[in-house]
Amino acid sequence: MQTAAPTPSISPASPEVASTMIGGEIPLIDVADYLAGVPGAAERAAAQLRFAFEHVGFYYLAGHGVPASLIDSTYEAAARFHAQPLEAKLAVKVDEHNIGYMPIAQKAPPNAAAQGKKPSQNEAYFLRRERATDDPDVVSQRRFHAMNKWPADLPGFRETTLAYMNTLETLCRKLVRLYALALDLPDTFLDACFAKPHLILRMSRYPMIDGADESVASLVPHTDSGFMTLLPPNKVQGLSILLPDGRWMDAPHVEGAFVVNGGDILHRWTNERFLSTPHRVRNVSGQLRYAIPFFFDPDHDTMIECLPSCRSVDQPSKYPPIKFGDYALWFAAQRYEHLERTKAPSMAEIAPGARASGRW
Repeated sequence: MQTAAPTPSISPASPEVASTMIGGEIPLIDVADYLAGVPGAAERAAAQLRFAFEHVGFYYLAGHGVPASLIDSTYEAAARFHAQPLEAKLAVKVDEHNIGYMPIAQKAPPNAAAQGKKPSQNEAYFLRRERATDDPDVVSQRRFHAMNKWPADLPGFRETTLAYMNTLETLCRKLVRLYALALDLPDTFLDACFAKPHLILRMSRYPMIDGADESVASLVPHTDSGFMTLLPPNKVQGLSILLPDGRWMDAPHVEGAFVVNGGDILHRWTNERFLSTPHRVRNVSGQLRYAIPFFFDPDHDTMIECLPSCRSVDQPSKYPPIKFGDYALWFAAQRYEHLERTKAPSMAEIAPGARASGRW
């Protein structure tokens, strides 16, 4: 029998950012005033964002304007997809572009296997930017630029998921300007890097696992690969965050608030100024858990090299420049069983650093 989730504790952050802390650890940032164009709101939100990424690597996002009805409908769509017979899901099986249905893995990724971890216990369905058959990138079979694979017999599914993705893309484009300000750059500095960003919606289904078995996780501890991940409010808990002091913290449900984190590209781009924080999922809730994370990343050909505000004579660049698309392919080949034989840049070419290749 499931017990009610505890009410998140809230305590004030450092006075210079005047933020709210969830569970005493994770900042809550309300961007309603910023999105409404209130003078000074962008600078205040950027200061809170800077604090979040320099100290935790996660934050809760309130005032985002995404309708609760759209979030609920997208969760329902995820449940509808996974309720299909296996043969219907395998009809849209995941491909070399990481689009489609991915069954529960048969083996753990290398960094998890090295620690004796079992495969992640989740199945997932991936969507990317919707494209037309005559899109030049589709015609040329450019990696990660293929057509989406849609289920055949789920009326309204496509419309709901695309509405959700379009809404979050619009929001993320606005949030990018806060990231620029938080990094002491002009607010439009990063706009060109997101002219046609990579978008990924992952619809995950997590069966229940044995909470007493520490070798198994619904999703093994990892850092994300990219720039920004948004997880909408989820009443079924399971997400845990590895705090800088080495403690695992269960992320509380906060009504109406997204959980947002950065990934290894943000960490690399900022010369490690902004954290890419390890996290995991363990569904010991006693019921099925669904998740619909949305990943918002730079254009494929964006050159990821140390931002000018993140380097100095005393703090030179720690990483060589790399195209985002090359990094994304390397990361996918490392993490996904169906891509492990893919021709990808080598570890030496990528120079991923400790955060992207660590063990937790």
